[in-house]
Formats: sequence, structure tokens, C-alpha cells
Amino acid sequence: MPRVAFRLTVRPDMIDAYVARHSPVWPEMLAEIAASGRRDYSIFLDRSTGTLFGSYETDDDEASRAYLASSEVATRWEASMAEFFTDLAGRADQAATPLVEVFNLHDQLTESIPS
Repeated sequence: MPRVAFRLTVRPDMIDAYVARHSPVWPEMLAEIAASGRRDYSIFLDRSTGTLFGSYETDDDEASRAYLASSEVATRWEASMAEFFTDLAGRADQAATPLVEVFNLHDQLTESIPS
């Protein structure tokens, strides 16, 4: 199952508001994220720098991104979130900096077990 990770930067003066906006996320947005095929979705924030790291699992990230890009709910959510980010060209759900996985404990342990 593919794991996807991304990085964004929250404006330092908006960190508390960003956290508050996620407590809780709109129920209709949560439903759209699930409907897009994303699972085990988490966001982590370094309050000292505003750097956030997000990760999720999905069977088809391209299809998930397309679903959210065409979602009216996700469009409204992303418009409401745009003020929080620095150096972002476009919607956060479409333009976040992707990260490359270089280590996964489960994968390496599974590969090292003799059959």
C-alpha cells in the first residue's frame, strides 16, 4: 500500500490558528478525505519553525488528488486554509512538497525474514 508524505510551511504568526482550524476539521471535509481513498492520515507540526509534515496511505494517489481537486468541499476547505501557508503556489492539497521515503521499518523487516 503506497504511503505518501508531504511538507508545508505555516506562517509563524498563524501557527495557533492553524492548529485551532484542525480541532476539529469540518466533518464534510473528513468525509471527502476518506472518499478520496486516503487512510491513516496524520499531520505533524514543528511549532518552532512552522514546518509541517503530513502522511497518508492510499491505493492510488493520483486518483485521490484528482478526486479532491474536483471536490466542492475540498475547494472550500483549501480556500479557507490558503492564508496559513508560506511559499505555496496553489492549493495545499495539490501543491505541497512531496517527500521521498528512504526508510520503512516494516518493509525492511518483512524483506529480511526468510521464506
